[in-house]
Amino acid sequence: MPFRTRSAYAFLAPYLLVFATFWVWPIIDSFLISFQNTRINPWKYSFQANWGRLFYDPAFYNALYNTLIILVIQVPVMIALATVMAVLLNSPLLKARPLFRFAFFAPVVVGEVAYAAVFRLMFSLDFGIINKMISAVGFSPISWFDNATAAMAVIILAVTWRWAGYNAIIILAGLQAIPDDVYEAATLDRVSKTQQFFHITLPLLKPIILFCVVLSVIGTMQLFTEPFLITNRGGPGGGTETLGLFLYRQGFTSLNFGYASAIAYTMAALAVVISFFNLWIGRDPK
Repeated sequence: MPFRTRSAYAFLAPYLLVFATFWVWPIIDSFLISFQNTRINPWKYSFQANWGRLFYDPAFYNALYNTLIILVIQVPVMIALATVMAVLLNSPLLKARPLFRFAFFAPVVVGEVAYAAVFRLMFSLDFGIINKMISAVGFSPISWFDNATAAMAVIILAVTWRWAGYNAIIILAGLQAIPDDVYEAATLDRVSKTQQFFHITLPLLKPIILFCVVLSVIGTMQLFTEPFLITNRGGPGGGTETLGLFLYRQGFTSLNFGYASAIAYTMAALAVVISFFNLWIGRDPK
């Protein structure tokens, strides 16, 4: 091996060692743990204890259902909203564009605990501003956290508020990469702005939008903070418990590490499958 190559690997060795110790090995070890019954001492191999349980556990299917509901509703709404926001932020008619871009991106900077606490206070039954506004127009206050559907709506609103601006900035970068000549030629051909958006902007933005969709799918499959803090650990009655929260409950509340590892790998597999499905749907026809 040449000296230059050995020197390069020598410089990389500390990082590779840390990477293997704290990333590669935990992944391998957790996969092995998923095949062990960790409710007994010492742990023993048992496929049925974890993977077998996964197929008939109603609590798992409840968490999966809640996660998919958020995925199906929240992700398309957020991506559509982010696309509209990006187009508005890219408009030359908008003044102080850097200020608005920062304002839309700012929710990502806010700590998850702080923003979750604010949303819980906003939707409080007794003194929340949302119920104050509902009462002001003559309707009865809504007990947001005592109804599974209402609590799910709060989570969807919270996640959309936090991540729509982040995706809008990514889509804005894609918008700015589209040459102005394309729009100038379309304008000369008397193509309306609406037609330009649907027949020029969206097709050229498709790779960027797909990237945002994949990121959002992965993030939704791991959703934990919002149901844990806003709806008090997935309440009411597990109506907003997600796979991430279910994993936490099995691993750190019940200390069933084998089952938690099986859930984690199931979440990862679902995220990969759904992401590849989105990429397949959005592929360019040949």
